[in-house]
Amino acid sequence: MDDPLQLVIKDFFEANQMETKRVFHGRGQVFPEYSHVCLDWYPPVVFISAYKMVENISEILSWLQNLDELNQIETIMLQKRYEKGTPSEVLHGENRTRVIVKENGLKFETLLGGQQNTGLFLDMQPLRAWLKENSFEKKVLNLFAYTCTLSVAALAGGAQSVVNVDLSKTSMKWGERNHDLNGQNARRIISLPFNVFTSWGRIKQYGRYSMVIIDPPTYQRNSFNAERDYGAILKKLRSLCSDGATIIAALNSPFLDEQFLLNKFAKHAPQARFVESIPPAPEYLDRFPERALKIHRFELNA
Repeated sequence: MDDPLQLVIKDFFEANQMETKRVFHGRGQVFPEYSHVCLDWYPPVVFISAYKMVENISEILSWLQNLDELNQIETIMLQKRYEKGTPSEVLHGENRTRVIVKENGLKFETLLGGQQNTGLFLDMQPLRAWLKENSFEKKVLNLFAYTCTLSVAALAGGAQSVVNVDLSKTSMKWGERNHDLNGQNARRIISLPFNVFTSWGRIKQYGRYSMVIIDPPTYQRNSFNAERDYGAILKKLRSLCSDGATIIAALNSPFLDEQFLLNKFAKHAPQARFVESIPPAPEYLDRFPERALKIHRFELNA
């Protein structure tokens, strides 16, 4: 047994895997022959994302079935990211579109196969863990909230309140379901389904914030371009935040390295002091770490 993917599958499913997790991160190019394949575990579903045709998909299917020593896998799905509409097919078991998963004591709704993204970015697990440990009594602003997984973690960590902002009403509703799944008090949650750049007045109404999370898409047509727009957000921090506020800035682009964020802060928010980088989850091995997910923590000086 010398195939790297086969070894990872064997090691992973030897143990009882109760929580959602990336199993294999081919996109990190540590194993070039599998740079087009990722495997994620949404118990009891293995979700394979393929960025080009997988020549040995029948072999991978056989490994998953034969190396599942504890019989944990009930469904195996393949998403073809290389085809228009990113269609998915069930390779084994029954079709499961909605799966409630657990991570670090929290629950999240994932939707598998019906769209490109599942609703839970597994590479953000370290940030969710950090927020759960460091949000006590914070007034949190969560920009580009998507399905609100970060604000779920912040409230679980004792945040005083969260304001979620995202252009997509569908994502906002999804986020409300995530908060409900965790029994969180709706009176401490404000959802603003608006464009961040046209809603600063509404956003300011609920400040001043002691924590701001900035987790935008790298590029979203007609909405956001990181190179063009990240600085415009940073310019607003002083008017939104209290002194000493924590700023979490994330960026997931292989074309923009960590210096990009540092330069943007130096130019547009020089009062924000860099504190630390939050490292990615260990399963996200990357041959070129400068191209991987960046999560930086800053502190806003008086």
